[in-house]
Parts: sequence; C-alpha cells; structure tokens
Amino acid sequence: MSRSNYRKIGDYIQEVKVRNTDLEAKELLGININKFFMPSVANVVGTDLSNYKVVQKGQFACNRMHVGRDYRIPISLSDKKVPFMVSPAYDVFEIIDTDVLIPEYLMMWFSRKEFDRNAWFYTDADVRGGLAWEAFCNIELPVPSITKQKEIVAEYNTIQNRIKLNEQLIKKLEETAQAIYREWFVEFEFPAENGRPYKSSGGKMVWCEELGKEIPKGWLYCKIQKLIDDKVIYKNQDGNHGELHPKSSDYLPSGVPFIMAKDIENGFVNTIACSFISNEQAKSLRIKPSKSGDVLLTHKATMGRVAIVPDGINNVVLTPQVTYYRPRDLSRINKEFIYCLFNSFEFNSQLIGDSEQSTRSFLSITNQRDIKVLLPSKVSMNLFKNKIEIILKHKFNLNKSNSILITLLEVLLLRISKSAI
Repeated sequence: MSRSNYRKIGDYIQEVKVRNTDLEAKELLGININKFFMPSVANVVGTDLSNYKVVQKGQFACNRMHVGRDYRIPISLSDKKVPFMVSPAYDVFEIIDTDVLIPEYLMMWFSRKEFDRNAWFYTDADVRGGLAWEAFCNIELPVPSITKQKEIVAEYNTIQNRIKLNEQLIKKLEETAQAIYREWFVEFEFPAENGRPYKSSGGKMVWCEELGKEIPKGWLYCKIQKLIDDKVIYKNQDGNHGELHPKSSDYLPSGVPFIMAKDIENGFVNTIACSFISNEQAKSLRIKPSKSGDVLLTHKATMGRVAIVPDGINNVVLTPQVTYYRPRDLSRINKEFIYCLFNSFEFNSQLIGDSEQSTRSFLSITNQRDIKVLLPSKVSMNLFKNKIEIILKHKFNLNKSNSILITLLEVLLLRISKSAI
C-alpha cells in the first residue's frame, strides 16, 4: 500500500473522559505489555474510585507513561459487555466513525512490533520515556476500504479462534493427565493385578513414618536425586553463566535452541519461536546440553513450569532459570511420571514452600534434588507411562500447532501494510 494511503491515527479517534462518578463500574483492570486487559494489582483500599475512567465495549485504553522504558505501548480494545474502570492516568479513546475504520483492524495495527518501535521513536526525553498524546495521534497507519479491513480481521480471527480452541483442548488434556496421576499416586487407586482399584480393593498398605501415613507396599519415599542421572546436571549452581551468557545481540535466526523460562508454557518447549545461538557459543557455556526426553523445570520468578524436550531435539542449551532432569533407569522411572509429578499440586506446594524458606529468591539445583517424593512400583509406573504418553503426545501436537499459528499471526500483522489495498 502506498504511503499516500496512510493517515494519522488522530484523524480517526477521539478521547473519552467519562469518570466513574456514580460508581457503576465495579471491576478495575490494568493493561499488560502483551496488550491485554488484566485484573489490576493496585491497592485501592480507601481510594476514591469515582475519579477512575470508565471503558465501554469497543473502546480502547492505553498507558503512554513507560513506552521508552518498556519498548512497548500497553494498549487494548475492550470486548467486555459490562463497563469497567482503569487508572485515571490511562487514556481512553474510541473510533469516531466505524464505517471508515473498524476497532478490530486498528487493534491489529497496535499489535504490530513495528508499531511499538515507531511509538518508542516518538517518546520524550523523560527517564521513563513517556509518549505524548499528540505524538501518539501523529503515528500513521494504512486505512484500506472497510471491506478489506473486514477481510483482514476475519482472517486474523480465524487463526485466533483456532488457537483458543487448541488451548481449551490442551487444558482438558492436562487436567486428565493430572486426574489420573492423582487417582493412582495420591489416592493409591492404581490398577491392581486383578484390574480393580488398589487401595479400595484391599491392596497391601504399609506405614511410612516420614509421611505419617500408609503407602502401598513396595513403594519408596526418596529424594528426587534417586530418580535422575545426576551426572548430566550442570555444575553451575549459582544461577549465572557469567560473562559467557548469551546476549540478545548473539541470537541467530537458527542454530542451537537457547531455552529460557518464557519458552516453556503449557508443558511445551517452544523450539520454534525460541532464541538460537551458535554451536561455538553453546560449547563455551559451562553446562551440558539437554536432549530429547529430558524433563525441564523452571525456578526463580517463573518457578514451576514443566515440559519435556521433544523427540529429535538433542542439543538444547538452558538458561540458569531452567533445570533439566533425565531419568536414571528407564525400567524404573520414566519421563511421563516425572512430568506429572512436577505438575502435581503436592509437588508444587512443596517447591513453593521450600523456596519461601530459602535465603535466595529461587531454589538451587541442590535444594530441588533434596525434595522427597513417592516412587511407585515398576509395574504401576509402566502402566502409567502407557496411559499418559498418548495424552502428552496429543497435547504436544496441539502446542506445536499453536506455535505455528502464532507465527502465522505475526506474519499476517507484518503484511497489513502491504496487503491493505
């Protein structure tokens, strides 16, 4: 699309300064840097909420105060039927004529990385890098025909809806895996030799002094280090790779996957959208690479995220925020059990509890390995693997599909300026 078809944002929007004077709006929301409304963390006890701004469906809210610092402008479009409040410091605005510019198309433009870079360029000299309202209004965007706008939005929404559906399925699969884990290894109702639930059908139980309860006969209560091959755990336990730690300027379009905590979500290691480093730099780090089948566990601020390194990935470098665990004896323990164990409520409660008692802001690898867990019998372990690996494989495929779809969304956003004709 030629630059002659670009118009200033300010030509199409107008500020809305409706205050919550009658206290009709009850919910207070903020905006995260990923451009979504979220529950506010502000303490408003004793605060006069009548001065807060009200946002209606189809209106935008944005925070222009820290654009220079964050390199992004938090901005979002409301699709909520019920009005809500935002900070008095936020701007609320709406499109003047939706027959010329539709809100969803404008929000797509706001979602582009190029828009954030452009907004950052216009920030002032303040230490926080605020963006003046006039400067924001002077940023330009292409405005194609309303028909073309609707086509672009429809294509975008089709992909978004597929992602949301996959996320719902992923959640159901994870809940199913955890329900099976809990039934078998917390309530001890795994299949007995006769196929009936073990504990309720009279399975042999023995007293465990450390746990203060009975556990199935033949099971062990032991430290995690008994389950893993501790020879592969990297020795750098201070949470720092030192001067050799890769910087953003070291990242490459392809190469050795450099996995950070942000690349682990929903039990998936995103080796598609992660950063990459060279083989030479990977070798220079004082850690041993992770490989297919390893179970990853995050600590520090993102403590408790779990994933399994996918098949075919045998050279993965991890930041100090991520630890990997490799089963010591596959006939005795398997990655499916470790994955579900790390995701269980019981393990996470212990992980968080131990971290709160630590003098550091995270658990060192030694502290993690000292956590004690119940180790089931070989028979129940293998039955569990056969049941769970199908669920996890399906979940992995859905996550991989979403990763590709998210990349397609980014490509679509990038192409707006070229396809909007």
